[in-house]
Amino acid sequence: MIQKILSYDTPRSIALSMLLLCIFAGLALAPFLFPGVRTVDTAARICIFIVLVASYDLLLGYGGIVSFAHTMFFGVGAYSVALTSLHLGRGFDALILGAAIGAVLATCLAAAIGLFSLRVRAIFFAMITLAVASALAVLVSQFSDLTGGEDGLTFKLPRELGPAFKFGQTLFDGTVFGVKLNGKLLTYYLVFGTSLVLFLITLRLVNAPFGRVLQAIRENEFRAEAIGYRVVHYKIAATCLSAAIASCAGALYAIWLRYVGPSTTLSLELMIDILLILVIGGMGTIYGAVIGATLFLLTENYLQAAMGRLTSGIGDIPVVSALLSPDRWLLWMGILFIVSVYCFPKGIVGHFRKDP
Repeated sequence: MIQKILSYDTPRSIALSMLLLCIFAGLALAPFLFPGVRTVDTAARICIFIVLVASYDLLLGYGGIVSFAHTMFFGVGAYSVALTSLHLGRGFDALILGAAIGAVLATCLAAAIGLFSLRVRAIFFAMITLAVASALAVLVSQFSDLTGGEDGLTFKLPRELGPAFKFGQTLFDGTVFGVKLNGKLLTYYLVFGTSLVLFLITLRLVNAPFGRVLQAIRENEFRAEAIGYRVVHYKIAATCLSAAIASCAGALYAIWLRYVGPSTTLSLELMIDILLILVIGGMGTIYGAVIGATLFLLTENYLQAAMGRLTSGIGDIPVVSALLSPDRWLLWMGILFIVSVYCFPKGIVGHFRKDP
């Protein structure tokens, strides 16, 4: 049954299976295992980034297509949800319609970019996607009447997804293991459940015949075309599917934050983070998105605090306390990721996973 859910693409490693199981359990029970605003927020972001990075892995890891426009599709989904919620009111219909519109728009944008650009060499396609993404980011910043400009947009969710909404008062006295049963908890499980479904859909896509053809194109494009596959058609299809899934991830991000802005959904820094997560986890594995996103976001959110505790425990040793100062957490984060890439050139999943 589990093999069928995973599209018969199991981790193929005991260590990797245990790690993935721990991550799944931690995310599924995060509000109860790690109560607190920051920890639950980190868990929700991990869920969303797993989907976002997995969708990019479909494009780069399986199709060999280098694109810098992935955050554009992410932003399209986020802004679609925000705009429909602002204009149609705080209802579930606005959220569903916004997510659907975002997915359609992202697919159309991806198809247009693919039709005009995928026939050129890989580096030129990458530059074209970077230019288009940058242009859209500038337009979003300038059309402040519609998008809020640099300040972004803040919108309201349905009352059932707000912290003021309480449920379970009769059966559980409003709490379970000390955790309040409110709309914020429902929002988290909406994000978790939808992310899980999107991840499994992506996993199914790469293990279907479509995914096998993409791998063949990645390995040798000319040979794939010689045996009858229409390479450009498959590349456009991969770009469109990847864009639609990324747009859904953006919609979830907007729902969780109740805010969208250029810096949170369209920045080049976000694109670099996606690439880094994919390299750390392992390209062409899908499971690499899970490992990479979890490690990256945990490090980003907790490394500085951990270094602060470490320096306070060490004392006043001049050189050591200066090197491990919490102000230098970005330096150590970079060093950790360089070491990770050096030790695991195929990514963490690629290192532990056994060949079928």
